[in-house]
Amino acid sequence: MADDVLLQLDRVGKTFRSGLLGRRVEAVREVSLTLRRGESVGYLGPNGSGKTTSIKCILSLIQPSRGAIRLFGKPPSDALARARVGYLPESPYFYDYLTPHEVLDYVGRLYGIDRGTRKKRVPMLLDRLGLAQAMHRPLRGFSKGMLQRVGIAQSLLSDPDLLIYDEPLSGLDPIGRKEVRELMVDLRKEGKSLFFSSHVLTDIETLCDSVCILDRGVAVAQGRLSELLLADRLESEAVIELAADAQEAAIAVLTSVPGAVLCERAGAVVRLRVPTPRVPELTQRALEVQAQLRELAPRRDSLEELFMRKAVHVQEVGGAA
Repeated sequence: MADDVLLQLDRVGKTFRSGLLGRRVEAVREVSLTLRRGESVGYLGPNGSGKTTSIKCILSLIQPSRGAIRLFGKPPSDALARARVGYLPESPYFYDYLTPHEVLDYVGRLYGIDRGTRKKRVPMLLDRLGLAQAMHRPLRGFSKGMLQRVGIAQSLLSDPDLLIYDEPLSGLDPIGRKEVRELMVDLRKEGKSLFFSSHVLTDIETLCDSVCILDRGVAVAQGRLSELLLADRLESEAVIELAADAQEAAIAVLTSVPGAVLCERAGAVVRLRVPTPRVPELTQRALEVQAQLRELAPRRDSLEELFMRKAVHVQEVGGAA
């Protein structure tokens, strides 16, 4: 395996037994992916799609039923490999009588970090996460967002190469989300690799190079965002200037192209969305009504639209079967 491959899943599956009858539940099915050094991968899917189960398998908190996982080229159970990972669960829990400083100092001792390094690094991380003024306050008075910051701080204590976060922006207010998002951008600039799940698709689109979208345990779409959204572009947008006469009739002709949608009109200028294969037909209709085609460009897909097509559509079809 190449040295720059930090995480690799090869046809990983996880089956649980549920209920008194031991019904088989396929939580994860044949998922494969690769994360390389310096990359950021977004792990997406509706609730119950298998994201958290996959992450637990990666961290050897549970064992996969099938397939193989390699962490820094080693099994996830390897202590040296796991020491290079910073982990934040979806809902981090700490003893509420401890302070943030005590939590991080304890985690540092678990990692084997010497006392001198802990004395420098713990206050630095708490300050970086906006907790400097609260580092000696008991956690029992902390909001969910503040506890989330403590969890992120402890994940960075050992200066890991790979950060695995399950919903890292959960529970944060808009200001906190912005600060943590900027922190994750900075971590990427520092050479950290990120693997995280989130329901906030705009954050995924901002932070990630690649995504893997799960639905009912199956990877229904995955790849680099730049290629995935490009390959999934289905429509184009055209800006057309109408002739002075019979504009309403011209619009009727243009929108008669199958799939064409009038998006906007400003005087004699209209913007239409049309299926890309229908672009030649739209161009011909524009000539027929003596309109001028001012702009024509593929409509860039958004991650949200991709998610709705790939995950939600599959879910609805599966539910109807």
